[in-house]
Amino acid sequence: MSVATPRSDSSTTGASADPVVEALKQHFGDQAIREQDTLTGLPVLWVAREALTDVIGFLRNMPQPFEMLFDLSALDERLRGQRHGLPDADFTVFYHLLSVSRNRDVMLKVALAEGDLALPSIVSLYPNANWYEREVWDMFGIDFRGHPHLARILMPPTWHGHPLRKDYPARATEFDPYTLTVEGQDKEQQALQFDPEAWGMRRGNDDTEFMFLNLGPNHPSAHGAFRIVLQLDGEEIVDCVPDIGYHHRGAEKMAERQSWHSFIPYTDRIDYTGGVMNNLPYILAAEKLAGIQVTSRAETIRVMMAELFRINSHLLFLGTYLQDLGAMTPVFFTFTDRQKAYEVIEAITGFRMHPAWYRIGGVAHDLPNGWDRLMQGFLDWMPKRLREYERVMMENAIVIERTRHIAAFNTKEALAWGVTGPNLRATGCDFDLRKQRPYSGYENFDFEIPLGANGDAFDRGQLRIDEMRQSLRIIQQCVDNMPAGDYKADHPLTTPPPRDKMLQHIETLITHFLQVSWGPVLKPNESLQMIEATKGINSYYLTSDGNTMSYRTRIRTPSFPHLQQIPMLMRGGFVPDLIAHLGSIDFVMADVDR
Repeated sequence: MSVATPRSDSSTTGASADPVVEALKQHFGDQAIREQDTLTGLPVLWVAREALTDVIGFLRNMPQPFEMLFDLSALDERLRGQRHGLPDADFTVFYHLLSVSRNRDVMLKVALAEGDLALPSIVSLYPNANWYEREVWDMFGIDFRGHPHLARILMPPTWHGHPLRKDYPARATEFDPYTLTVEGQDKEQQALQFDPEAWGMRRGNDDTEFMFLNLGPNHPSAHGAFRIVLQLDGEEIVDCVPDIGYHHRGAEKMAERQSWHSFIPYTDRIDYTGGVMNNLPYILAAEKLAGIQVTSRAETIRVMMAELFRINSHLLFLGTYLQDLGAMTPVFFTFTDRQKAYEVIEAITGFRMHPAWYRIGGVAHDLPNGWDRLMQGFLDWMPKRLREYERVMMENAIVIERTRHIAAFNTKEALAWGVTGPNLRATGCDFDLRKQRPYSGYENFDFEIPLGANGDAFDRGQLRIDEMRQSLRIIQQCVDNMPAGDYKADHPLTTPPPRDKMLQHIETLITHFLQVSWGPVLKPNESLQMIEATKGINSYYLTSDGNTMSYRTRIRTPSFPHLQQIPMLMRGGFVPDLIAHLGSIDFVMADVDR
């Protein structure tokens, strides 16, 4: 590992020099394409609604295409004060497209008036747009014409209103006291009954009457409350419908009423097995808005703790994956190793599962004395344990029989459904943001990206073991080459400011008081940060209106599209195969539902 000098980050996207933007302008004309300067690091283009599907189709089918719809969401613009130079809009819908072959992204935006909230569906171009369009309808009330089943997805079917609109209350105290009568309970239960015809399913054919089985809503392993309705012909799955939203708690809505600083603990609860890994994209996006460049020491500490949580999360996956397959012993062994990781985490951060330890400008405090000895003990312990897991679990004949060639998919299918992280790399696709788009100093580390070959449930399990080995390799470099210097940037918007300066200078003390009570004020702009999280690519897209809190915080999580892919994979499979696949995905429902 070598320590790099601080990097400069351009304040604008420089979209005009992008060949994709030039190709769009040449094909559709300047009238249909309008650029916006942001801090997102990618071209942001406003597109006329009439040209939307043509523009997206052009990007989808061009040479080195944008193979993935990475994200699709919306923004209520009606209370936004700082919109200088932007098209008139009451609501904005944005489409974030990703090209693995180009290693580039582009964001398209469409402006909508409050009285005409309708767009054409793009499910025919990107199948994973299905759930994203349903979420936008659910949260904002925007219609997608031609959608195969535009229904609520995160809120109950009986819900009234669209929660991410600005005129929708953000606190429980703004609602009337909740009551549930016997009649109301019956109505809610009735709404949860599955109607096959509403989903285009038949109740039988000429020879067979299909059975409909509710798998859940229950709490399998560590995944969370999840329901999937199966259409069965004996043990064969004819079709299935995943039902999510049982863990939805309005994380994006809460971000609109928390200061930039006080929202950090909320991020821990998104992928609740990922700990500080959840802080990282949010903090990096906030630092782009603030114009903060952190120190090399802070970057290295962040990488070290993020990779420790990657190991911790993968250990939980491994134990519960084998538990899903029927093996009871492995989960006790993986929890033993997770406890060793937590001992190190607690010694460094003061907390265990949800440290909320990263700060805008650095980390909460410096590494304590003896941290390297504790971390080295963990690094010495884990390699032989990983080999033991590999020998006992992944070389086990029963595990191989249950997972080889089960729920397999290729790279093209993975990209079409928005699959990222280990589940994508299990297909052989070499795409890891730590290598392709290094952030937080990952470019300074020597490590490899494990790849699979078959894209099946077995490869998805084996890949996590291989990734843990690489994480150990990264952490060892952090221990051996931890830079000296400050753990926090010397910047007026760093929260909280360095404590030694706060105790010496009255101006810094005043700044500390204001930033803790009100939070820093970030200039109006937009920023986005994508990271390679434990379960795939996680991103935070922040919109600042020049206030002490976010105007809009969009959280794109990897588990959401991973669950959407289940029906495509499991049609024609069997119930035990579904159980194996659910375990191999490595999802938690808070990461899905937010």
